[in-house]
Amino acid sequence: MNIADRIQHLRKVKGISQEELANQIGVSRQSVSKWESEQTLPDIEKIILLSDFFEVTTDYLLKGIEPTPCESISTHEKPNGVIFTIVATTMNALGLIVAAMIWNEKQTAIATLTGLILIIFGCMIYGIGMVISDQSSQTKAKQLFWSINIWTLTFIPLSMAYNIMTSGLGTAPYPLLDASYVGFILFWMIYIMLGSIVNLLIYKQRA
Repeated sequence: MNIADRIQHLRKVKGISQEELANQIGVSRQSVSKWESEQTLPDIEKIILLSDFFEVTTDYLLKGIEPTPCESISTHEKPNGVIFTIVATTMNALGLIVAAMIWNEKQTAIATLTGLILIIFGCMIYGIGMVISDQSSQTKAKQLFWSINIWTLTFIPLSMAYNIMTSGLGTAPYPLLDASYVGFILFWMIYIMLGSIVNLLIYKQRA
């Protein structure tokens, strides 16, 4: 395996495209393509940037020399970012469920407030995870978080906006059926369209 193969291997392990790697390093996508096809070699400055980004040594990039256990232990000690995404997603979903349950019983603003607090905690867990987790797992964790949580994070705010315009009960955590049905259908169309667009963009980034 030569330097071109190692760059391509590390990029694929990280789950990013040539364009995403180029953006991280500050070069064009064509430059990355040429590195991976052995047309050119990255200069020493880019080698250092690549080693920092992939969290490997410059010796590994240049010569294929694997780091010793002592050198790699700090990376292995870092948790997987996907774990934080799963916990945060669970907390966000719980926020929606709790808000809906409380509103069904009491129809007070405390229902939506409780749900939003749980969702805020969920987002905080995700944010902390992206700081302390293993960097190589963060791209997958981010894609997973947003592909799912675009549905949970936008639901209550869109519902409140819809309810204010139709029934005046802006504190309800989910859309209340109005007499005409038109606004209710329009709400779901906007909600599904927004989530679908975000998921489509995420899918394109993975490709």
